[in-house]
Amino acid sequence: MSGFSLLRVSFKTAAYAACITAGAALLSVATTSSALAARSSQWVITKDHWSESDERGFSEFVTALGEADCYTMNDCLKSPANPYRATDPWVKWYADCADMPYMLRAYYAWKNGLPFSYQTAMRSGDGAGSDIRYSMTGNQVVARRDARTGTNAVSFIRYIPTISTGMYRHHAAAEAEPYFTDHYSPAINRDTIRPGTVVYDVNGHVTMVYKVTEDGRVLTLAAHPDQSLSRSYFGRNFLRTQAALGTGFKNWRPIKLVGYKRAANGTLYGGRVVGVPNADLPDFSLEQYAGTEVLNFTKWYEESFTVKGQNLNYYEWVRASLSVGDLKYRPVRELRAMLTSLCQDASARKHAVDIAIKRGIHRYNQPGKLPDNIYGTTGIWESYSTPSRDARLKTSFKETYDLVQNLLDMHASGDPKLAYEGTDIAGDLMAAFYEESHACDITYDRSNGQKVHLNLEDVMNRLWDMSFDPYHCIERRWGASDPAELASCNDGPLKTAWYEAEQHLRYQIDRTYDVDMGHDLASLQAPGKGLYSGRGVEAPPEVNIPALLARNLATKVEARNDVPVVPVSTLPN
Repeated sequence: MSGFSLLRVSFKTAAYAACITAGAALLSVATTSSALAARSSQWVITKDHWSESDERGFSEFVTALGEADCYTMNDCLKSPANPYRATDPWVKWYADCADMPYMLRAYYAWKNGLPFSYQTAMRSGDGAGSDIRYSMTGNQVVARRDARTGTNAVSFIRYIPTISTGMYRHHAAAEAEPYFTDHYSPAINRDTIRPGTVVYDVNGHVTMVYKVTEDGRVLTLAAHPDQSLSRSYFGRNFLRTQAALGTGFKNWRPIKLVGYKRAANGTLYGGRVVGVPNADLPDFSLEQYAGTEVLNFTKWYEESFTVKGQNLNYYEWVRASLSVGDLKYRPVRELRAMLTSLCQDASARKHAVDIAIKRGIHRYNQPGKLPDNIYGTTGIWESYSTPSRDARLKTSFKETYDLVQNLLDMHASGDPKLAYEGTDIAGDLMAAFYEESHACDITYDRSNGQKVHLNLEDVMNRLWDMSFDPYHCIERRWGASDPAELASCNDGPLKTAWYEAEQHLRYQIDRTYDVDMGHDLASLQAPGKGLYSGRGVEAPPEVNIPALLARNLATKVEARNDVPVVPVSTLPN
């Protein structure tokens, strides 16, 4: 995702002084200068560092936004989830995935009289001219910017869009002064991975943790270039890589304002912000990159994660490390949680598609070629297409499919980590799937205004047909194949040809940012598919969860039918 979508600030002409005065009662502020900062655009610093209480407050702030029923950054910050909403009603907030963590951290600092600083420029390890978002060797911080008392906070936050996902792509152990990194690699446990922790995906996406459940599931909040917000979970849709690229979990580096002068009213003037080095951070750890047993940075891909004597893969280890007590897999609960998240992802996709349709992008002429890379670009495609979002959705469906297979295997082998007391695990999972599927309603308006209702099974069945291309009609954006549903689509022969040619790209769930994909129609139609062809792959992976469960049920029936019938008269008394 690019960090260059504008974070615009609009000022309404109405007078808001009365609203601000009334809203001030909602705030809990310690000093007169803090109260002034909270009610105005001026940044007033009253504390030289973030205390543990401040960090807890920030976590609570992020949790409230994550759990709120809001789907844009502006809506969230204007909602009851934001206790400071009455203090800046004239501001309209925008952010994409890279901006959002910085924007929320800066916003909270502004409202609470705290220092804030962020890295504003990076140098690619790949050399001049390379894209820092996808550098192969990581990036280095070369400039920073501090907030100071007197800074116009709205203007300061307005320039945060200079942030891109490349700002997160640095070696996990980097910390050099004076250009320290904003984040560090924490140990993975419930004390360190908390709401406000950042999760960086090497494929150009950033999210924030807003909740860690008791069974170790990490729930995340993300913004997108079309300004929509989505909620999901940490899983295989976040690739693990070497420490040089800094992927995975990141905590905010503690900072301290030094060299300031304190006024009589407690306001801190001047000074500069310094970062706490890794050696002084008790929770700094590179275990998420090197493993827990044999610290191996060279062969990081040879996983070595252990919890209580059990060898686990990386994702299992994260889950077990964050779980309260021993991690137990409760099959029906596991599936329901995954399906709930999938429904949220599909709902967020609907919001993104609706934005593109509302902007009328589907009425534009189809460009003569695809972007050089459909997953990472700029302009209309970056803001209104959905190839990265769709790839994450497909990966999540695949992960859910694999989870169900794993639960069935655990049950068959008598794995003690499985907590199931029923007698028909496949039947119970099937019932849970259909209950959750029917509870998930995705409704879109066809081009003629008629509504189409999709449940989660419908989305699964259409997964490989849903167009990521913003120039296509909404029927194709939702994978319509029935002639009656497609009849209202106004795409002509050229757009239809593009839709058909993009089929193999829709089959692909791996986001390949280092592949040239700038094909014209004839080139895209040419033979020769493969992950690194830039034309997609030959076939999609299997994700049909009911079909998997039905096969298991059929196998059980066949097994019962194969058991020889023993006459009752021959049975022992």
